[in-house]
Amino acid sequence: MKVINLHQEENELIQLAVENNRQAQQQIYTNFSPKMLSVCRQYIKDIHQAEDIMITAFMKVFTNLKNFQHKGSFEGWIRRIMVNECISFIRVEKKLKYIEDETCFEESFNNTESQFAIADIQFLIDSLPDGYKMVFNLYAIEGFKHHEIADMLGIKEGTSKSQLSHARKMLQAQINTLKNYEYGTE
Repeated sequence: MKVINLHQEENELIQLAVENNRQAQQQIYTNFSPKMLSVCRQYIKDIHQAEDIMITAFMKVFTNLKNFQHKGSFEGWIRRIMVNECISFIRVEKKLKYIEDETCFEESFNNTESQFAIADIQFLIDSLPDGYKMVFNLYAIEGFKHHEIADMLGIKEGTSKSQLSHARKMLQAQINTLKNYEYGTE
């Protein structure tokens, strides 16, 4: 049985794409576009806009591919470009404003067994105000720390913590409402 080194194949694919090999670029796009569309969709409610942003971000991926230093995962590098492109789009289109609230509430989020479909959860996240949604996604989904979020969004660290706290409270209230509705108590 032949052992195939996938990492080596990925490096070769990247090198071919750097040299503007269209087939290699197509292969990278085909391999990563489904996941990256999902990433963009986390930030952008409209699927068509999310797809447009993903395509724009892939153009940046291919333009900057020569700068990829093979430190960390290639997918993580692409994901970071997608997230940054989404943030840029939202900044330009929606002119986000964050409430400067230095009060920080680090309460635990009630992690009950999920009885909701992914579409329901996405709907709840989409219903958050844009600032809350942005910080929630960056913290809870992407795993960034508050100081990193503050740097990315140009806000204070306390504002990031506050936005997350408000997002969690809002999501918990929405989940409780759905549970009450489901159990017929509302």
